[in-house]
Amino acid sequence: MPSLPLDDENLPLFTVGQVSAMLEILQAFLRRLDEHRVVQPSRSSGGQRRYTRREITLVQYVVELVNDGMTLTGIRRVLELEARISRLEAEREALLAAVAERDRLLARLNVPSPADRDGSPGRPSRQN
Repeated sequence: MPSLPLDDENLPLFTVGQVSAMLEILQAFLRRLDEHRVVQPSRSSGGQRRYTRREITLVQYVVELVNDGMTLTGIRRVLELEARISRLEAEREALLAAVAERDRLLARLNVPSPADRDGSPGRPSRQN
């Protein structure tokens, strides 16, 4: 069965008016979020803002941060740092998987891994 457009959380379907009504916030607030580069929805061919479900969730989070007293500049920085942390965590997981795969291949060759030699993953042992 084909998926419905509503199933795609990244599909820009919702207008400023719809998001404003859903979240009970002013349309002007949504425009400010875009102007301050906090939440930047895509635009329709006519230039109207269109929000995805993911962006709506992000706007809800931003509203919470504003209610906690944060500025839009501060919120933008928090969002940037959270995205960076996510990228670094994904990179770390990929590196850990690569080290595990290397160790698995070395074990198949019956060669001790660097971790087995000095206790640290992936680092050659130092000779004093």
